[in-house]
Amino acid sequence: MAELRDILYKVSLVSASGDMTRQISQVSFDSREVKKGALFVAVKGTQVDGHEYIANAIKSGAVAIVCQTLPEQVNEDVTYVAVKNSAEALGIVSSNFYGNPSSKLKLVGVTGTNGKTTVATLLFNLFQKLGYAAGLLSTIDNRIDGEVLPSMHTTPDALRLNELLANMVDKGCEYCFMEVSSHAIEQYRIAGVTFTGAIFSNISHDHLDYHKTFDAYIAAKKKLFDGLTSEAFALVNKDDKRGLIMLQNTKAAKKTYSLKSMTDFKAKLVSNTLQGLELEIDNKHVWFKLIGDFNAYNLLSVYAAAMLLGEDSDTVLTALSSLNGALGRFEQVDNNSDITAIVDYAHTPDALKNVLETIAEFRTGNEQVITVIGCGGNRDAAKRPLMASIACKLSDKVVFTTDNPRNEDPEQIINDMKQGVSPSDYKKTVVLMDREEAIKTACLLAKEKDIILVAGKGHEKYQEINGVKHPFDDKEVLGRMLNLFAN
Repeated sequence: MAELRDILYKVSLVSASGDMTRQISQVSFDSREVKKGALFVAVKGTQVDGHEYIANAIKSGAVAIVCQTLPEQVNEDVTYVAVKNSAEALGIVSSNFYGNPSSKLKLVGVTGTNGKTTVATLLFNLFQKLGYAAGLLSTIDNRIDGEVLPSMHTTPDALRLNELLANMVDKGCEYCFMEVSSHAIEQYRIAGVTFTGAIFSNISHDHLDYHKTFDAYIAAKKKLFDGLTSEAFALVNKDDKRGLIMLQNTKAAKKTYSLKSMTDFKAKLVSNTLQGLELEIDNKHVWFKLIGDFNAYNLLSVYAAAMLLGEDSDTVLTALSSLNGALGRFEQVDNNSDITAIVDYAHTPDALKNVLETIAEFRTGNEQVITVIGCGGNRDAAKRPLMASIACKLSDKVVFTTDNPRNEDPEQIINDMKQGVSPSDYKKTVVLMDREEAIKTACLLAKEKDIILVAGKGHEKYQEINGVKHPFDDKEVLGRMLNLFAN
């Protein structure tokens, strides 16, 4: 329970009518979940406008309403509060209702097109290994120290986010490491949240179905850094040409990391094999289990963040060298054949290019690289031909297939992808709409020493078709098929 006027602290109010001292038992933005004594926040979403459900919320027991537009008919027993932006108000209200939990944690946000999950997961595992109780909010799952909770979005909605942060505080967590998506920033899911620091990995073509332009996508990411306080740190990848843009206007301490130029935190890539990476950091040569240039950046950003959080260099490097990466990120699949099998979440042109270029570094030239790739439905269609082009240029054979077609026609998705295939590459492609058949075919095409990459879904254990999530695990299917043909 909390007093309404306390919950509204720092919210930009337009007008208010009714009892502002009433006790609030619950905050909700879904009228179906409203209980007696609730505050209902009417949010204008991308598909549903909460203002249309104010009456339903009151019938279910809401005693206060926060909205951008007051209803024509008001209930004298209900308090109405008009605000400039109800989505932003929801974030601030949620934080206040749960006692501003982010201010009681050292909360580090990680944003960028690629690498968010790996960086956040590595930070969580690192700080647990260093002996701290910590929380994780990621695409794969949410963790409260040893407790694992399912993840529905890269960044939870404002209410769920603050509930999770409050649970972390209650369970004694000192740190939380959190992926922050551009959607979450634009939709004010992090409004009212206090960050100890923020990390920018990189930015490339993605989510233009939502942001419309690349400049708008960049601007969305930048808002995370614009909102940092002078007590926080802003850590960015200087080797990404948009990295320094993130530091413009931020009040936070500005820090950079790089593999190519002089920065606050510098690393040199010494060796890169299928067994791991050797990096030189702070004049120390360290072997890591992760693979690829892109993971050299991820590891360096984690090391830099740990230093900015006050940890000891030698202790951090020793602990970090023992850690594995996130599930479904350049994950090798054990099998009984002499074929290298890799599953990766790469679902953007840049991520796919990074993975295939990493594979190219390990090639002798005598083996084939066979890539299984699709693109998600109801998402940024402009990246489809780009991804197909990259797959064809950097692979010997490419199997086009479905990847969460959602409510879109799978054939149309494949046709969009094929627009990026040059005539000279047609002969190396095959189309199989059934994803299991596509993976099976890749395994049949592979010979001894060949490399198979199944890209796009990574850790996901489902295939979403027409609104239904069907069980499907790339790693399981790939391993099963290779073992079947090896016997």
